[in-house]
Amino acid sequence: MDNPFDDENELDTADTVFRDMTMLALSGFVIIVLLLLPWLNIVAQDEATKEPSGSVIVEVLWPDDRNVDVDLWVKSPDDAAVGFSNMAGYYFNLLRDDRGTQFDTTPINYEISYSRGIAAGEYQANLHLYATDGGPPINAKVIISVVEPDQRARTAIIKKDVTLKKFNEEITVARWTLSNKGKLKPNSVHALKKSLLRR
Repeated sequence: MDNPFDDENELDTADTVFRDMTMLALSGFVIIVLLLLPWLNIVAQDEATKEPSGSVIVEVLWPDDRNVDVDLWVKSPDDAAVGFSNMAGYYFNLLRDDRGTQFDTTPINYEISYSRGIAAGEYQANLHLYATDGGPPINAKVIISVVEPDQRARTAIIKKDVTLKKFNEEITVARWTLSNKGKLKPNSVHALKKSLLRR
């Protein structure tokens, strides 16, 4: 007489083989996804690193061997001045406040401010000698750049060398007018003194 359990054993074996093959296929798919995961967003990362971080960018550099605190102050149209005591406005942010060698382990003396968007109107950049080392006058280089929304490339519109001669001196580096597309208005660049310090 035939054993009634033989057919059931064959079904169990077939089920086991089917489940094993299904799990192996699923495991293989998961492994492939995990191996490809780091490369899925590589194009987006490359594009993000190429894009400049602000629309209007103002940078100041001064000699690395000088232990002085040069403060960058910037102002966009219809907004408060942005500097060390007010690090953010509606448009501008002070990204780096460098105090010479005090609390600074980087070998470069550098401050940068950038805007989120471009407002049409007059912009201004000032330098203020907040602390000095008692040495000779400080020569600073200021670079003002614009990232036009259509081009997504940084263009320097103003480069200027400035000399700060005494403690607490404030110098208007530049005042300029931009359109809301980031275009520099012709003949709008000047340095008529206007204080931005919040005293």
